[in-house]
Amino acid sequence: MKKEISSKPSHFRWTICVLLFIATTINYMDRQVLSLTWKDFIAPEFHWNNNDYGNITALFSIFYAGSMLFAGKFVDWMDTKKGFLWAIGIWSVGAVIHAFCGIGASGILTGSWWVGFEESKDIISKVDNIGSIISTSVTLFIFARFVLAVGEAGNFPAAIKTTAEYFPKKDRALATSIFNAGATVGALAAPVSIPFIAKSMGWEWAFIIIGALGFVWMGLWVFYYKKPHEHHKVNEHELNYIQQDHEDIPTEGSSLQERKFSFKECFSHKQTWAFAFGKFMTDGIWWFFLFWTPAYLSSVYKMDSTQSAFPLFILYMITLLSIIGGWLPKYFVEKKGMNAYSGRMKAMLIFAFFPLLALLAQPLGKISYWIPVLIIGVAGAAHQAWSANIFSTVGDMFPKKAIATITGIGGMAGGIGSFLINKSSGMLFDYSHKAWTTIDGTPLLEKYPQYINERLPEGFLEQLEKSGAVISDGIDKGYMIIFSVCAVAYLIAWSVMKTLVPKYKIISK
Repeated sequence: MKKEISSKPSHFRWTICVLLFIATTINYMDRQVLSLTWKDFIAPEFHWNNNDYGNITALFSIFYAGSMLFAGKFVDWMDTKKGFLWAIGIWSVGAVIHAFCGIGASGILTGSWWVGFEESKDIISKVDNIGSIISTSVTLFIFARFVLAVGEAGNFPAAIKTTAEYFPKKDRALATSIFNAGATVGALAAPVSIPFIAKSMGWEWAFIIIGALGFVWMGLWVFYYKKPHEHHKVNEHELNYIQQDHEDIPTEGSSLQERKFSFKECFSHKQTWAFAFGKFMTDGIWWFFLFWTPAYLSSVYKMDSTQSAFPLFILYMITLLSIIGGWLPKYFVEKKGMNAYSGRMKAMLIFAFFPLLALLAQPLGKISYWIPVLIIGVAGAAHQAWSANIFSTVGDMFPKKAIATITGIGGMAGGIGSFLINKSSGMLFDYSHKAWTTIDGTPLLEKYPQYINERLPEGFLEQLEKSGAVISDGIDKGYMIIFSVCAVAYLIAWSVMKTLVPKYKIISK
C-alpha cells in the first residue's frame, strides 16, 4: 500500500504506545487484586497465614517464569497482533476465575457446587477441618494464578516487540518507560479501587470487575493495531522515522520472512545471559514491593486495606518518577554522543544507587510509617526506570526477529528470582513472627515451645494481649532482612551485566 505523502509526519506510534500502557495497567491491576484482598477478606475466610500467601505468590512467580520462556517464542510465532490477543484473553480469564475459588472450595469439601458467593462462605464456615479448608482453597487459588501467569507472561514480550516495530532505537527506552509506567498506574489505581469494591460488593467482585477490563482492551487492539508499513494512519514521514535504523525494513508487497532464533542460539550469546541475570536479580524486588507492601502496612502498622489505600496511592504516585528512566539515556545519546547501550548502562548505574535507601526503611519507620512508604516509592521508581532500560537493551543488541524470545528468556529468569524472594518472604515473616516475638521480655517459642514446628492458633496473640501480656512482635526484623536484599540487588546486577557485556556489540545474524 502506497503511503500518504504529507508535509508533516504523523504520530500514530504514540497511539500504539498508549495501548501498550493501558494493557500494562490492566496487567498490574489484575496481578494486585489478591495482594489487596487476602489479608482482610480472603485469609479470615480460608484461615491463611503468611506462608500460605507466600506459597501462592511464589508459585505464581515460577509459573510466570516458565511461561515467559515460551511466551516470547509464541509471540514471535503468532506475531504481535494475535500473540497479544491470546495473552490478554488468557490472563483475563485467569483473573476472573479467582472469584470462584470459594464456590469451588465449598463444592470440593461438601459437594455444594451450585451456590452463590455468600452461600459458599456460610458453607465453608461450618466445615470443622480447618486444614482441609486451607489446603483446598490454596490449591484452587494456585490454579487460578497459574492461568493468570500463563497469560500475563505474554504482555512484555509482545509489548517490547511492538515497541521495536514502531520506534527507532533512540526512542525505545522512552516508549518503554511510558508503557511500563502502566505498571505504576495499575499499582496506583489498585489500592484506591480494589479494597473498596471488595468491602462493598465482596472480594469476588473485585476479581471479576478488574479482570473484565482485559476483554475491553482486546477490542481496541483489534481495531487499532497493524504493522507500521501497513497502517493507513502512519504516513511516509513517520515510517521513515520509525525505520531510521535500517533494520528489517519490509519492501513493498513483501511479507518479511523472518528467520527465527532457536533457544540454543539465543543462549550462546553473552548478551542473553547479561539480560537474564539483570532480570533475575531485580524483577523479584518489584514483585516483593507489589505483593507484600499492603501486608507490611498491615503487619507492622496495623492498617486494614482501606486505611492503607492512601499511603499506597502516594507510594505509587512517587514511582511515576520512573518516566525519567526513558529520558536520561536519550540525553546521554543525543547530548553526550554515547551509543544507545553505553547511555543506557550509565543511566542504569545511576538508578541502581537509589534502592540503597531501603536499608533505612525499617529503622526510620519507627518515627513514622510515611518514611518507609516514601522510601519504597523512591525504590519502586528506580526499579521501573531500571526496568525500562534493561528491556531496551534487548532491542539495542538483538534483531527484531529475536526480541520477543530474548525478552521471554529474561522474563523467565526474573520469574525465578521472584519465586525465591516471595517464597522466602512468606517463610521468613511467619518465622520472625514466632521466633522474634516476645511476651513480657520472654521469647514466644521459649514460653510456648510446642509451636516451633506449627502455625500459631488463630487469634492466639490477640488473646494473650487481652489477658494483659505485653507483646513485642518480631515481624519488623523479617522485613528488615528482605529490605536489605532489595537495597543491594541492583548494583550486583549492574556489575555482572557490565562484566559480561562491557561494550556495545550488536548481533546481526
